[in-house]
Amino acid sequence: MAHNITQSEWEDEMSLKILGLVRNELYLELRFMDMALSGLLWKSDNTIDTMAVDGEFLYYSTPQLFRVFKTNSRFLNRLYLHGILHCIYGHLWLCGGRSRLLWDIACDIIVEYTIDGLEKPGLKRPLTYIRQQVYDKIKVSEKPVSAPVIYNELLNMDTSNIEVLQKEFYTDSHKYWPLEEKVSAAAAASSQSKWDKISRQSQMQLENRGDENREGTQVFNEQTRVAKSRRSYSKFLRKFAVLNEELKCDPDEFDLNFYTYGLKLYGNMPLIEPLETRETVKIQEFIVAIDTSYSTNGEMVKNFLKETYSILAERNSFFHNCHMRIIQCDDNIRMDLEIKKKEDLEHVIGNFHIIGGGGTDFRPVFRYVNNLLERKVLKNLCGLVYFTDGKGTYPKKRPSYKTAFIFIDDYDEMAVPPWAMRMRIWI
Repeated sequence: MAHNITQSEWEDEMSLKILGLVRNELYLELRFMDMALSGLLWKSDNTIDTMAVDGEFLYYSTPQLFRVFKTNSRFLNRLYLHGILHCIYGHLWLCGGRSRLLWDIACDIIVEYTIDGLEKPGLKRPLTYIRQQVYDKIKVSEKPVSAPVIYNELLNMDTSNIEVLQKEFYTDSHKYWPLEEKVSAAAAASSQSKWDKISRQSQMQLENRGDENREGTQVFNEQTRVAKSRRSYSKFLRKFAVLNEELKCDPDEFDLNFYTYGLKLYGNMPLIEPLETRETVKIQEFIVAIDTSYSTNGEMVKNFLKETYSILAERNSFFHNCHMRIIQCDDNIRMDLEIKKKEDLEHVIGNFHIIGGGGTDFRPVFRYVNNLLERKVLKNLCGLVYFTDGKGTYPKKRPSYKTAFIFIDDYDEMAVPPWAMRMRIWI
C-alpha cells in the first residue's frame, strides 16, 4: 500500500530540494569553492527567521525558505554563501574577548563585501548608499581589511551609526556560533581544523584557475591569507606555553563510579574525592616588546596587542597567577608595563600610547630582560615576542629564553639571527 506523504514530510522534502538547487547554482558560479559548499550538513530549525551555521551544520527555517524562494530566490544564494564564508574566514572561532555585537557586525560587513565584489549574476543585488560608503572606505585602505580591522573601526563609532550598519549588513543568525563557556575545546578545534583545510583548498583552487581577477576573489584571497596569518600566530603563541599544575578540579582524572558507590554505601562519605589540582599547558611569564621607532605607528601596535590579547583570551591561555610585561623600545627602553590580571591588559590596550620615535635597536630590550632575570624579578619566563618592522640592530648572542620576532612587513631573512623564531603577520 502506497504511503500517503504528510504535509510535514512534503515540506522537508521540498526544503532539501531548494537547498540542493541553491548549492548547485553556487557550484556553477564558484567552482573553486566546491569543497566548501559541501562542508555543512543541513538541519531544519524553525525558531530562526534566516539561516545559521555552527561549522558542522547549516540551519534553515522551512517557512522562510519557501517564502524567499518564491519572492527572491537570488537572496537564498547570497544567504547560503554568506554562512559558508563565515566558516572559511574562521569568524565563528575568533571572537575571543571582543564585544559579540561589534564582532558580528564586522564579520557580516567583510563577508558581504566579498560577495558583492564577486559580481556573479546569481549573487547580484543593488548597492545601497550606506554599502557604497562602507565599501569605498575599505577600498582606499592601505592595509588588508579583515573582520578584526573593521571591528577596531567600530569601537570608535557612536551607537546610532553602529545600529545603521547592523541593520544594513544583517544577513544570517549567529546564534550557533560557539561560545567559549559552552563548547569544549576539542569540539571547537575539530570544526575549526576542518575549515582551515577547506579554506586552504579553496584558495589553492582559485589560484590554480588563474582567471579569477575580480575584486571579490581578490578579497577572498586576502581574507584567507589574513585568517591563515592569525591561525599561524595563534599556534605560534602556544610555543611559549609550559606544563604546570594549577589549583582547579580535574574531572578527567576523577572516577565517578567510586564517588557514587561511597555515597551509596556510607550515606554521605565518598570513597574518592576529585583532584584539587590539574596539569595544564599555559603561559606563566611572557614579554611583549614593541618597536616604537619612527617606522611603526600606534594604530598598528594597538591592533597587534588586541590580536595577541584576543588569542590568549580565547582558550584561557594564562595561568591564574600570570606575569606579563609590555615593553616599549626604540633605541632605548621607553616604558615597561607589568600585567598581572586580565583587567590590567584591557586597560593598557584601551589607553595605549606610543612612546619613542627614534631609531631601532633590539639589544636594549634583551639587556633589560636579562637584568630582570638576574635580579629574580622574572622566575619562570616562557619567552619574548618582539613586534617590529625588522629594520634594526639584532643582538648576536642567543638569550636563555625563547625569542620570536613578529614582522609587520616583508623582512630580510639574512638579517634575523638564526636562533630567533620569526613570523610575518597581517593585522
